[in-house]
Amino acid sequence: MTRARVCAVVVTFDRLDKLNIALDRLLAEPLDHIVVVDNASTDGTDAFLRGLNDPRLDCLRLKHNLGGAGGFETGMRHAIARYDPDWLLLQDDDAWPAPGLVNRFHSANTATADAIVTAVRTPEGAICDMNRPLLNPFRDWRVLLRTALGGGRDAFHLGEESYASITQLPVDGGSFVGLFVSRRAITLAGYPDGRLFLYADDALFCHQLRAAGGQILFRPDLHYTHDSDSFDAGGALVPDWKLYFYHRNLLILYRAAAGMLFWPAMLMILPKWALRLRTGENRRRRARLMLWALRDGLRRDTRMSLPDLRAAIARQGL
Repeated sequence: MTRARVCAVVVTFDRLDKLNIALDRLLAEPLDHIVVVDNASTDGTDAFLRGLNDPRLDCLRLKHNLGGAGGFETGMRHAIARYDPDWLLLQDDDAWPAPGLVNRFHSANTATADAIVTAVRTPEGAICDMNRPLLNPFRDWRVLLRTALGGGRDAFHLGEESYASITQLPVDGGSFVGLFVSRRAITLAGYPDGRLFLYADDALFCHQLRAAGGQILFRPDLHYTHDSDSFDAGGALVPDWKLYFYHRNLLILYRAAAGMLFWPAMLMILPKWALRLRTGENRRRRARLMLWALRDGLRRDTRMSLPDLRAAIARQGL
């Protein structure tokens, strides 16, 4: 049987130190190709990438920062058009596979899967919360009930017991950190929406895949590490302009996932979001970012780019 061809897609922006580690680990794996999308980095990433000579590397430098969503859409389209691989392996620049991951992937039975979610942990070994596989609560009344009764993220994300399992588990979504995506998945779901810029592009892609009949499996034996610095010590997003994209895109995701239950769900979600504004610095600025996110998210309006957002912040004197 012919071995499946795997092409990694890595999106990077101004994290050369972490990208160096990520590429070192990826180049040690038997990948067929590695597409690196440089989102117009300003820290020497371009020169670093031009200095590498592994024939599997294909580096794309974008003229403008399109964010993670734009980077993944660009990189995935390029990888499929140029290499037509059987599978894509998606990751940020601050993540890396455990040694031997690709060989373990090849030895696994992937016949029934259109996407495979890996077990992502922090460098310290804890489960990386932002990368936990999820179950769509609006597809299963039991998960919805647990969530509605105050279970929070734990109600619809897999926990430690699933990571300790020796069997694969069906899930509804995973993050673009260590996610294997098949060629068939692209046919079913299309590409991520680059207009989202940051956040929820992976969850929306997985939602589209599941809605089209695709199958997503969590493989706890496939390990990834994510050295993320998106949150400060108190759990707040940094820098705070990310609040806009995070909440705008979550509204778009929730509407797609919830259907007719969207507005009842908002009655529980919006008060929790409002409570987040009670603490922390520059509450006026963060409140305005949240209001803009609500306005555009409810309209499903993704036209606001990062330069547009920064200009709006400046006009308001925030």
